[in-house]
Amino acid sequence: MTAAMADVRHHTTVDGLDQYIPVRKSEILTALAEQGAFATDEHRGKYDRLSQTLTSICHYLYFDLLDRLRHDYYYFSPDVAQRAACKRSTIEGCYDDLQRSLEAVLTGANFRELPHAELNEAHRQRSVLRVEIRAPLEDFREVRLYGRGRHAEKFEVSDWFGLRRRVVEADVYDDVVLMVAAKSREEISSLRELRRLERRKIVPGSVLLKYFRNIANSDLKALFPNARVVLSNVDKLVIGIPAIAGGIPIALNLYASVTVLFLVIGFYLGLHGTVEDKDMKTALAALAALAALGGFLLTQWVKYQRQSLKHQIELTDNVYYRNINNNAGVFDYIIGAAENQSAKEALLAYHFLAVAGVPPTADELDGSIEAWLLKSFALDVDFKIERALATLERLGLLRHHGDRLGVLELDAAFAQLQHVWAEFLPARQQPVAAE
Repeated sequence: MTAAMADVRHHTTVDGLDQYIPVRKSEILTALAEQGAFATDEHRGKYDRLSQTLTSICHYLYFDLLDRLRHDYYYFSPDVAQRAACKRSTIEGCYDDLQRSLEAVLTGANFRELPHAELNEAHRQRSVLRVEIRAPLEDFREVRLYGRGRHAEKFEVSDWFGLRRRVVEADVYDDVVLMVAAKSREEISSLRELRRLERRKIVPGSVLLKYFRNIANSDLKALFPNARVVLSNVDKLVIGIPAIAGGIPIALNLYASVTVLFLVIGFYLGLHGTVEDKDMKTALAALAALAALGGFLLTQWVKYQRQSLKHQIELTDNVYYRNINNNAGVFDYIIGAAENQSAKEALLAYHFLAVAGVPPTADELDGSIEAWLLKSFALDVDFKIERALATLERLGLLRHHGDRLGVLELDAAFAQLQHVWAEFLPARQQPVAAE
């Protein structure tokens, strides 16, 4: 963003419904240690090994999804889409697969899809990037935006042409993923539309993926690849009022002499017999007025272009420095985020089940973890207890006592994870003797 950023960052959610845990596993273990959760250093070391093994297993489990994403994206990569020759039914099937895979991994990484109505409303209430942005959705086949993690941040903005500065507070998304599906050549209705895509370096039939960080919710619309600046009402008044004030005298002067100008032109064309000297002088004055009007219009056009360029640079700077990754490279980011979130959720669920005096229910466990995160990190989150318990169940660590829950003791849990990890590795094959 072009406004100066105040050094104020709080890892708190805005609406209390976020499921993203923006702290590292090491910070979770350190907080538990500081609160006396581990009896000895050896006990802490066992938890570290449990955490590392759990993370390795989650990484392995998500590898298939990463491979599937890369496979599904193949025909939609800008490097391949322009030369891919496939049946339309094949492309449509791959597009559906890509959407499902992307939705699954983004949900696993605690992203949520942002409705376009929410984007439009946030843009109307913009306070940081104050220019108006137009980004027609009909230019593309589909545009989807996903956000994760929100916090309040303060920015310094200027008013009254830089004469006054004030501090505003805005809601900022920690992470944003944008998916833009371009129309295929068959879906493009006109040559003009095709040229518009080519000017933006967008390959027909491709799917663009972009990963951003720290984007104010009022600036989300600026991330679209067809975003362009539209002058605000204030800008139009700044340019229009001087134009009207300066153009009226020129227009009146031209109106008074334009008939004489036509008379002189008719004389030179042979349409009239004579022309008087005073008419010639009036005609020259009319030509001068026309030249002045043309120069005035050119000056106003230059002012308009200069203001548009200024706002476009502001828009470009706002987006450029917050773009983290693009296209297939986004998959590694979101897969890493998904497996990291899954490991943290499972680790927290395991710990609070292991130390519970009385086996809790799922709802009681959920409340305990959310209260601890709020107390330890000021994080008001909606903990995904169902997914955490599903991970523990899949790994063989969870125990059921009716509607109450428990887990294996630490040493037994570590042995179970080692057994699960060993099952992932294929049996070593004997080398084949060379002939």
